Amino acid sequence: MIDIGGGDSRLVDHLIALGVRCVAVLDISATALRRAAARLPGAPVTWIEADVASEWSAPPVDLWHDRAAFHFLTDAADRARYVAHLSQLLKPGGQAILATFALDGPQKCSGLPVMRYSAETLAAELGPTFRLVETLTDEHHTPTGGVQRFCYNRFIRD
Repeated sequence: MIDIGGGDSRLVDHLIALGVRCVAVLDISATALRRAAARLPGAPVTWIEADVASEWSAPPVDLWHDRAAFHFLTDAADRARYVAHLSQLLKPGGQAILATFALDGPQKCSGLPVMRYSAETLAAELGPTFRLVETLTDEHHTPTGGVQRFCYNRFIRD
């Protein structure tokens, strides 16, 4: 399992507590990864400091999880590199869960421009190798009281 943009989120803590033993967390922030690693000393986690659209590697996985990294890739070449990583690392039959801003979501996040997706536009971006099997939208309430509409999607790699 790999958590893209996982930083110091608590997903990895819960996975380790459930007994998952093959976990990788990728994030661009060394500081966020250090905080997470400090919470989980000795845990069987591979910490990867990298931009998801740059050169990096990890062992093949059965599950790819991305809550809110893909929508920051506004350049088509970056999205293509992301899909290449996804295609390379996700095993056939594996599942990818991607959460992005919905079509009616914000146009910027943390001052940065973002892309917005429906299930169909995200599926088109990933290509025919990935079959959309589930989608839902949700409202995320930010700490400052704002609301951000998200589109959550689950794909299976054929």
